[in-house]
Amino acid sequence: MINIRVSRISPEKVELLRSWLAEAGERAAEVKATLVDEGVRHERALLVDTSDGPLLIYAVECDDIEAALAVFAKSAHPIDAEHKRVMAEVGGTPVAVEELFDVRL
Repeated sequence: MINIRVSRISPEKVELLRSWLAEAGERAAEVKATLVDEGVRHERALLVDTSDGPLLIYAVECDDIEAALAVFAKSAHPIDAEHKRVMAEVGGTPVAVEELFDVRL
């Protein structure tokens, strides 16, 4: 299942977010190790510039998002600790979205 979160990000935090996610991409082996632990098959982050400010769209593909989040919360991986710290600093206000279509095989 694909799980998607949309958050409004403060414009002054966009460069921190970009920098962190670029670094995480360079540390793909570490990221993949955490995904295995979490049961996550795919994770993707997108930044959308809107007239109301930037939006972070974060998509996670896994069978059980609650289990994945629980494993992430207890993770001992250094990269997960860094991710939690940066994402807390970046913050973000959740944006309500209306799901219009979802089809799976």
